[in-house]
Amino acid sequence: MKIINTITELKAALKFSQKKVGFVPTMGALHEGHLSLIKQARENNELVVVSIFVNPTQFLAHEDLGTYPKKEQSDIKICALAKVDYLFMPDITTMYEKDEILLKAPKIKGFILEGEKRPGHFDGMLQIVLKLFNIVKPTNAYFGKKDAQQLSLITQMVKNFYLDINIIECEIVRENDGLAMSSRNVYLSKEEREKALAISRSLKLAAKSIGMGELNVLNLTNKIKNILNEHQEIQIEYIKIVTKDFQLIDTIEIKNSIILIAVKLGNTRLIDNIWI
Repeated sequence: MKIINTITELKAALKFSQKKVGFVPTMGALHEGHLSLIKQARENNELVVVSIFVNPTQFLAHEDLGTYPKKEQSDIKICALAKVDYLFMPDITTMYEKDEILLKAPKIKGFILEGEKRPGHFDGMLQIVLKLFNIVKPTNAYFGKKDAQQLSLITQMVKNFYLDINIIECEIVRENDGLAMSSRNVYLSKEEREKALAISRSLKLAAKSIGMGELNVLNLTNKIKNILNEHQEIQIEYIKIVTKDFQLIDTIEIKNSIILIAVKLGNTRLIDNIWI
C-alpha cells in the first residue's frame, strides 16, 4: 500500500491505469463498517483507493470538527491489512482554496431531515465528494446505507453532472448488540450505549409490524416513538418514513421505503435506518 498526500501524486499514480478502480471516501476513525466497504471494493476492482479527510465544510459551527475521532496509525494498519493500493490523506490546504466556487444541495431533498437539522452540511459533503471523484476518477464508489440521505444526494449528483461512476450501495454494519457502527459511538458512555440500543430495537419492531401487514406510516412512527420514549435521555430529532427518493409517504411502499431515525443521546447525535 502506498500513502499519498498530494493530488498531483495520486493523479500520476492513476493516470495511465486501465484497471477498474474502486474508491472508498472516509473521514477516518475506521471501523468494521468502513472495512466492509473496502472489502467490497477489493473484491470487485483491480485497484482500490481509500481517502481519509475530515472535511471542515460539512461541519456546523457547534459540531465536533475539533474533536472528531482521529486514529491515523490504526487507520493506516486497517487499510494495509485490507490490501488497499493507495491511501490518500490530504490536508485542508490541499483540498481547499480560500475563495472557491461552491456546490449547493438541491432545494428540497437537500433541506429536509438531515438537511434541516444540519443546514449547509450537504453542501460541504457534496463539494468534497465531487472533488475526490474528480481526483480519483473511480469506476465504482462505495457508500453505506446508514447515511441514506447522503447516499441519495451523491447518486443524484452523479446523475445531474453526468459523472461516469457507479455508486455502490452497501448494507449497514452493526455491532453484535444491534447498534449501527459509527465513528461517533466512542462518545457514548456505557450507560448511554445501552440506552442507544432502543434505536435499532425500534426499527426491528417496525420491520416486524410491516411484515405482519401494518403499512400505515403514522402507526409505525408511533410504535417507534413509544420505544424511544422509554428512555428520557433520548431526545428524538425526527422519525420519518420516505421513499428511496426521499419523498414523504403516508403508506409504506414495499421495497421502496426507508424508516429514518435521528436522536441526541447526551452530547452525541446518532442516526439509523432500515430499508423496507
